[in-house]
Amino acid sequence: MDGPDLSSRTVLVTGSAKGVGRELLLATADCGADVVVHYHTSADAAREVAEEALERGAGDAMTVQGDVTDPESVDGLFAAVEAEFGGVDVLVNNVGDFAPAHWADLDFATWNRVLETNLNGTYLCSKRALPSMRERDYGRIVNIGYASSEKGLVSPKNFPYFVAKAGVLMFTRMLAADTHDDGVTVNAISPYVVENSDEFPDDLPRGRPADFEDLIQPLYFFLDPDSQYISGENVEVDGGWLPETV
Repeated sequence: MDGPDLSSRTVLVTGSAKGVGRELLLATADCGADVVVHYHTSADAAREVAEEALERGAGDAMTVQGDVTDPESVDGLFAAVEAEFGGVDVLVNNVGDFAPAHWADLDFATWNRVLETNLNGTYLCSKRALPSMRERDYGRIVNIGYASSEKGLVSPKNFPYFVAKAGVLMFTRMLAADTHDDGVTVNAISPYVVENSDEFPDDLPRGRPADFEDLIQPLYFFLDPDSQYISGENVEVDGGWLPETV
């Protein structure tokens, strides 16, 4: 899959030691970017991703540890990137815990963790990345949402996740409006079920979950120089899933 030339850009993908974050980061390495592999506890996996990124054409690669729900930790991880690469040009807010249980069965710590990793992490990392982006008059922020959450999708199962992702999409639109004079675009990619998901419903759209490549395609679109007027948008990668009951 051909992507945009990112050879002069630094890309940070939160939670990129594994899963979707890993694949999105490696996709930018394919485009020649300097990549930052962020992890919380998976140090060995992060180092392996950095090595693979270099093999796939990244200009340079580094790993950073941090808790995206803690302001001081977020400041520290961005400071490390700035010391090495000068700043973050592309931020992908991928971290977000998932708790597929009935809301009443979730303990308060789990409830908070889902809300904080998805919404607070997106807020804290975006806020920390923006000063450098504004100074450079260039920045791309891509947030990971969830299909149909901006339509008010709710369920007793995994409720805080839906709430958090609705907030992420509201934050995306707000931040796009707040940065339209700064050379910055802010968009979202919202999958339904992805090939590495924990659970697979019996009736998947088009008979399969989304491949990683299905998520990489809109990422490349948002990072393309010709997409500089596209901001505040959300691409749902759901195969045409319609959760409403008619």
